[in-house]
Amino acid sequence: MLDCTQGARLEQLAFHVKPEGREFGGAALATQTPGQGVAPAQSVRSENPAGEVKLCLLDGFHLTAFGLPLLVSPTGQRLLAFLALSERAVSRVFVAGTLWPDMPEERSCANLRSTLWRLPRPSAPLVETSPQSLRLGPSVKVDVYEALDAARRALHGHASDEEETIDACRFGDLLHDWYDDWILVGRERLRQLRAHALEVICERLTDARKFGQAVDAGLAAVSTEPLRESAQRVLIKVHLAEGNQVQALRQYDAYRRQLAGELGLEPSEQMEQLVRHLRS
Repeated sequence: MLDCTQGARLEQLAFHVKPEGREFGGAALATQTPGQGVAPAQSVRSENPAGEVKLCLLDGFHLTAFGLPLLVSPTGQRLLAFLALSERAVSRVFVAGTLWPDMPEERSCANLRSTLWRLPRPSAPLVETSPQSLRLGPSVKVDVYEALDAARRALHGHASDEEETIDACRFGDLLHDWYDDWILVGRERLRQLRAHALEVICERLTDARKFGQAVDAGLAAVSTEPLRESAQRVLIKVHLAEGNQVQALRQYDAYRRQLAGELGLEPSEQMEQLVRHLRS
């Protein structure tokens, strides 16, 4: 049997084979079948003359080219997601071992070759291959990268438009219905960055006395992580800075009840100090 590196030549030959399915710019596109709810390819016009390929991993898997959906097998979806989250070239053996951990190396490498061969082939390659490694094609735009950039700009104070940054940080969870270990790590990383970014924006806007936008950022932080105390604190601080003591106390009481009901815990002393003067 072939190992992961010996199959590279076969892949090069395979990628010259025309895939099945409706063609548009070299890519196999989704066509409508009963119950699928996918628009027929011929009824959709491209809004991107450059033929951009976009991979969306937030709130589920979606791959498009020329604005049209591409059909990808479940194993192909996992391969593209894994390469996107790796953000670098990864050895074939490591990819195969991660995606098919319960199989011998020869079998997992054979599955990897088959998965690569079955990927759609738009005008820009989805995967860059070498005999030793794989990486996501550099022309593929990934929504996770855009979300990470927005969160990092907020954390470092480089956001030029706070309201636009708040909207950019309202992204959903990474592949919320996938439970692979490597997905769970990436999902938690995004959650933490999103929460910290929204809290920083909220504090910055509070200091600038832009209370409406600050409340918006604080509520966004709380809605994504309701039991996260630091998110609750920045929102309560906005209400206090604006002079809305009743609203601050309501927010605190709602959080205290939820924390006790779900985890049997009490707010920290740091939280108590924020509202103690309101009860005296």
